[in-house]
Amino acid sequence: MNRLSRRRFLCSAAAAAGLTAAHGSRFAAMPPVARQDLRLNRHRFGVNYTPSRNWWFCWTDWHESSIRKDLDGIAALGADHLRIMMLWPCFQPNLTWVNPHMLDRLDQLLAWMEQRGLDALITVFTGQLSGWFFLPPFNRPNAAFFTDPKIRAAQRRLIRAVAGVVKEHGNVIGLDLGNEINTCWTAPLPEGDAWMKESFVEIDRAMPGHLNVNGVDQQPWFRKTTFSPHALTADQRMPVMHCYPYWSGALHYGGPMDPPSVMLLAAMATLIRVYARNPKKPVWAGEFNTCIASLSEKQQAEWLEKAVSAAVDAGVNWFSYWDSHDLNPSLTFQPVEYTLGLLTNDGRVKDQGRVFRELANAYRDQPVRYPEAIPAEPPVRRTTEQTWQWLLEWMHWSPAGSGRAV
Repeated sequence: MNRLSRRRFLCSAAAAAGLTAAHGSRFAAMPPVARQDLRLNRHRFGVNYTPSRNWWFCWTDWHESSIRKDLDGIAALGADHLRIMMLWPCFQPNLTWVNPHMLDRLDQLLAWMEQRGLDALITVFTGQLSGWFFLPPFNRPNAAFFTDPKIRAAQRRLIRAVAGVVKEHGNVIGLDLGNEINTCWTAPLPEGDAWMKESFVEIDRAMPGHLNVNGVDQQPWFRKTTFSPHALTADQRMPVMHCYPYWSGALHYGGPMDPPSVMLLAAMATLIRVYARNPKKPVWAGEFNTCIASLSEKQQAEWLEKAVSAAVDAGVNWFSYWDSHDLNPSLTFQPVEYTLGLLTNDGRVKDQGRVFRELANAYRDQPVRYPEAIPAEPPVRRTTEQTWQWLLEWMHWSPAGSGRAV
């Protein structure tokens, strides 16, 4: 019996049961999580939702039956939450106008999720997604995003409009400032940190009692850009990390099943806690996958089991896999984007989808076992080379010579 099988055996029947089919493609709904009990110290499993029909272009091409079918499939995998993507120009095409039809559709999506026991984290200023830019006409990918008074006023207007719709839903975890904002807009650290602090004040005022986050990509952890590690960790209830072996450079130090890849989530969570100076800081793996196009379904499933198991052992709290569905092949994206789902575009559960369901059933709602101690200091310099050296030392891995652990 492998480690995952043993853990499943030891878990309670309720946790292992997950969602059960009510009839046909419909699934029995779980009660939404109360806002005051987000289960920060218990493991949760979810996905980044990718609509199967027309991706997030669905905001302007709304097909209820397709979205409901997607949500049924996701619920059947045992997910308890989704990260859903607003596209900024769809929701706010003008400085002083937020599109009420988009807000209605967001409201509808949240209601359908609530029926299926799925909680929601909602991105707001999504100007970049899957390599494409979605900029409102009044903005460009420059530092004005953080400092221009008119753009800041427009941002506050959008936050208030979205909060007015979503805060009444019992299944809303909170808002994510955007999808990897720093890949679209960059700024000096003082300006980025000040913008983030002010934005959280605005969101917390509009949506008290929620968990609001800033889901940046890997860059701020590896070099000095836009947001400081202190602002992303010590000042946040739950820091978020996005971990991809391919994009982080893990393959420079080993193969897809070597520690630099399969232990990346565990190592990055440790680094975040070092920056926070708190070994028990809750950490959310807000996006993770390999993005290694050459891996088969079986290999991707193997990586998923190893990576999540190592991360659970390291005390990572929540997991949100990228992503739910393979992309519609009729749309044009980078080639790797078409194969990242737990489900195929037509809803078949892939090997990694089955492993995700096993992991979710084994660990969901289990108490997080935090590390007793963490390294005393972060990398000497926040550069890609220095950070990777720190991560490899924590993993006890040397890529030199035979490539064997040291």
